[in-house]
Amino acid sequence: MRSTIFNTLYWTVSGFYGVLCAFLALIPGKFFLMHGVRSYCRLVVLMMRVICGIRVEVRGQRPKNKAVIIAAKHQSWGDGIVMIAKTGNVNFVVGDHMLKFPLIGWVLKRAGAIVVNNQGGRKALDSLNDGITRSQGETRPILIYPEGHLTPVGTGKPYRKGVYRLATSLERPVVPVATNLGCFWAQQEWEKKPGTAIIEFMEPISPKLDGASFMATLETTVEARSRQLEEEAQS
Repeated sequence: MRSTIFNTLYWTVSGFYGVLCAFLALIPGKFFLMHGVRSYCRLVVLMMRVICGIRVEVRGQRPKNKAVIIAAKHQSWGDGIVMIAKTGNVNFVVGDHMLKFPLIGWVLKRAGAIVVNNQGGRKALDSLNDGITRSQGETRPILIYPEGHLTPVGTGKPYRKGVYRLATSLERPVVPVATNLGCFWAQQEWEKKPGTAIIEFMEPISPKLDGASFMATLETTVEARSRQLEEEAQS
């Protein structure tokens, strides 16, 4: 019953904020639009706690208003919502599948989001390069999910090198983020389970590492800690 109530309200609230943010996107600059996006995310996190009994615990140092790349584990539709709610004014890398939702493409464009082709290849590289150019000089963090796709709890996909290109081109350290949110809101599933979801920010990784070492360090760090957090959630 709680999942049904939450999902009904979630999609209703999402539709309302989609229209609201589309109007806010008409205002020059990003201040009002991003305020609307953050308000939406914080409201959903509140709904998660009140309706579903999912509390969010943040561990580690949140990189608010710091020029870093946030590279996070992706196992729940709620990942991005929780991360934006907890990190403040961030930019984000999203797949082009998000453009299928009405008004979202307009809002993402006005928010300055980096929209990449999910299939990879030249188009994905071109869109990433465009995002890098637009991000030069900005101080807000950039949120990216290196796996590129949602993965079930206990699993993962090979991390894509776009995160390394972002880090080296913008000369920003990368903050790995592990989570166990998928234990309570799994991928895009209807059912939600009560409990404490953990978002853990870990020590930054230098963009000066060579590509192979950087990618291995990032993937090992995030995946290993996410497995530990998943075990914690199930204990």
